[in-house]
Amino acid sequence: MAEIGNNVSIAKAFLEQDQLVAIPTETVYGLAANALNPIAVAKIFEAKERPTFDPLIVHTYNLDQVYKFITEIHPSLLKLAEVFWPGPLTLLLPKKSIIPDLVTSGLDRVGVRIPNHPLTIELLSQVSFPLAAPSANPFGYISPTKAEHVQKQLGDKIQYILDGGDCTVGLESTIVGEENGEIFVYRLGGLAIDDIEQVIGKVSVQLNQSSNPKAPGQLKSHYAPVKPFYMGSLNELQKKYAHKKIGAVVFGGHSLSNESILIKNLSVSKNYREAAVNLFSFLRELDESNVEVIICDFLPEEGLGLAINDRLKRAAAI
Repeated sequence: MAEIGNNVSIAKAFLEQDQLVAIPTETVYGLAANALNPIAVAKIFEAKERPTFDPLIVHTYNLDQVYKFITEIHPSLLKLAEVFWPGPLTLLLPKKSIIPDLVTSGLDRVGVRIPNHPLTIELLSQVSFPLAAPSANPFGYISPTKAEHVQKQLGDKIQYILDGGDCTVGLESTIVGEENGEIFVYRLGGLAIDDIEQVIGKVSVQLNQSSNPKAPGQLKSHYAPVKPFYMGSLNELQKKYAHKKIGAVVFGGHSLSNESILIKNLSVSKNYREAAVNLFSFLRELDESNVEVIICDFLPEEGLGLAINDRLKRAAAI
């Protein structure tokens, strides 16, 4: 199994040997390798059993570094970078040839972000290359928000887990890019659209749920528990599956009447940020429990509720 610790020097040494290291970020834990070495990047796909048509996000530690592997940045995207980096924002930018096609799945844009975690910023500033780092979980499964989640899922496939504690955001980054002068959100995430629009004005949302994504995390079935997972009216779903042991993900108040249901409340006070932090952990806890099915209703479509619902839809493949 992987060694777990908070020694940046050990993580750096493994990465320089083209090995895999799990890194903490404010969003979720990432599975990192040298983004400039296709052989190292290939190990990510192998460990995650991830289709090579799903692009990866490249991480670095400041804006000056970003310019080393992109050709240009639209003024609106630059504004976002200046306001929200480091943070849960990924920008989709035209790449230089130094970024291998394997990282971008052959596309001419690369997803880039600066994570908001001191350990990972320290690590990024010490290695001489950016890190490609999708979430550190088997492809399509629930994203990890604790070091022990990574150990359970990928501990036998990686060298080191840099333990930075629990993730403080809990949702993957929001992905934003530009096409023909228009700004698009390609993946909903830990940065709310309202916050983006306060900086650059109105944006369009383009969530491509196909098998040929423009950006990471756009596949229709993703972030999914192993056990059957159903979305809809909780009252109707508890009746439909009354013959099974049920686990339920709820938000705020609920009217579930069956006392045998194992309930995980994302936020009793209906706090969207708290719900985002708890989402993947609660799905994982239910998946590892003795329940037979997991049910959930949608959150209100506002703020981070939009991103949480997006993850729930993908978990249920609807």
